[in-house]
Amino acid sequence: MSTTTFDIEALAWDKQDGLLPAIVQDAATLRVLMLGYMDRAALAATLASGQVTFFSRSKQRLWTKGESSGHVLALVSVDVDCDADTLLVQARPHGPTCHLDRTSCFPDAPGDGLAELDALIAQRERERPQGSYTTRLFEGGIRRIAQKVGEEGVETALAAVAQDDEALLGEAADLLYHLVVALRARGLALDDVRRVLAARRS
Repeated sequence: MSTTTFDIEALAWDKQDGLLPAIVQDAATLRVLMLGYMDRAALAATLASGQVTFFSRSKQRLWTKGESSGHVLALVSVDVDCDADTLLVQARPHGPTCHLDRTSCFPDAPGDGLAELDALIAQRERERPQGSYTTRLFEGGIRRIAQKVGEEGVETALAAVAQDDEALLGEAADLLYHLVVALRARGLALDDVRRVLAARRS
């Protein structure tokens, strides 16, 4: 867990009767999951427990997301906006966030499709559902997966030279899928690749 350094007492609590809106974002897919409100105690509880906690305006008490459903939000980070009156909370959801059993309270909230693919492949790796192509890849072992990455890389390169844009995009999608499977087979994830890229940028 990481948080931007800030003083809880220095936040602009007086603007909205001691409450700050807290936008919750999936740390992996960047999809906006929900909006809640935190008072000082809720923010302190969130930072101390590692589970996102709000002040419920209807219950008039602290409320940890998932306290009854089990669909908790595991805290990754908290950031504060430039006016110190809004919080951006990044978390890892354990189950659907919305009470309607949806991933997000905003049904059309955009997210990172590659991160969602990575999460799905990780789930396939854990559960190994019967009849799944991804399961067959994992059960074939890393050499077979690496072979598929090589095949798809060659097909992508050939499409770039000799085929139209639609064919290139299709081959690129196949390559990315098999590359993510290879990463997962080695116990790695797209986040690890992102960290390498971020280090290179700096």
